[in-house]
Amino acid sequence: MQYLQSGVPLGNEFAVVTDKDAYAILEAAWSAGIRYYDVSPWYGLGLAERRYGSFLHNKKRSEYVISSKVGKLLKASKTAKNRELFPFSPSPNDVIFDYTASGVRRSIEDSLQRLGIDSLDIVFVHDISSDNKLLPTSWQEQFDIAKKGAFPEMTRMREEGLIKGWGIGVNTPEPILRVLSEADPDVCLMASQYSLIDHKNALDQLFPAVRKKNASLVVGSSLNAGFISGSPRYNYGKDSYKIPTEFLDKRKKLREVAANHGVDLRTAALQFSASPDVAAALIVGASSEQQILADYTSMQTKIPSEFWTELKAEKLIEQNARTPT
Repeated sequence: MQYLQSGVPLGNEFAVVTDKDAYAILEAAWSAGIRYYDVSPWYGLGLAERRYGSFLHNKKRSEYVISSKVGKLLKASKTAKNRELFPFSPSPNDVIFDYTASGVRRSIEDSLQRLGIDSLDIVFVHDISSDNKLLPTSWQEQFDIAKKGAFPEMTRMREEGLIKGWGIGVNTPEPILRVLSEADPDVCLMASQYSLIDHKNALDQLFPAVRKKNASLVVGSSLNAGFISGSPRYNYGKDSYKIPTEFLDKRKKLREVAANHGVDLRTAALQFSASPDVAAALIVGASSEQQILADYTSMQTKIPSEFWTELKAEKLIEQNARTPT
């Protein structure tokens, strides 16, 4: 199991992170032994990739793994509407959705320039999903474009050695199920689908398909964008503050069981999301050095088995869910 750092906070997704603080976070992650980094042109519309590139250009390329995304091309513009998408990012770029073969190749070339490296380990076709309200047409239409363009082109780039593997990175299960049956991905980024709060569908529908394809998953948003650890939002988007009552109730019950066993709920959430046999890596975001160290500590902490037993007895997690040993 790889533990990796997400570039979302360093793209100023939720708040302003200065360059100085960003580099301190990256240095803390490196010092803690973290060697897998996940970025995207989307995160801060180029900001995250530039920051990672500035940090990693002094590191040996063989010493770390890095993944990025395609599907969103950046174009500098004096009239860029970037503030509508990322109010905390100083990016001059507009975004253009492009899942064609030429579009994804251009995207990768642009990412390599921002990162200052000559290849990517993993590339995810990004946000080709029903929850992406910015797509120019339906996600199914965009998926069909990717099926004819992005997917075979990524396979070609894999054969060329420009990338080592590819998949899709989405917040809903349907596109992953489709790409597993219609293409040849190596690994998919499953964001917001496997947490203590919400995991039944992934267990029953997605994981069997992944095993059948002999693929793997990178698990993201194990804290549901901080909700499990106390954030006033659930996952991402403009409506993330609208939290369903059943999720609030479940978080309250999880906290009670955790308190009874002397367990930090945030620690339990991270370890739970890292436990499936199909999980190759766990993405955790951090907007401070302290959070990096807390994440690392959480992954090393032993949780009593009685805690997991009670969660299953109270039906707070599914009976067939793997738990840490």
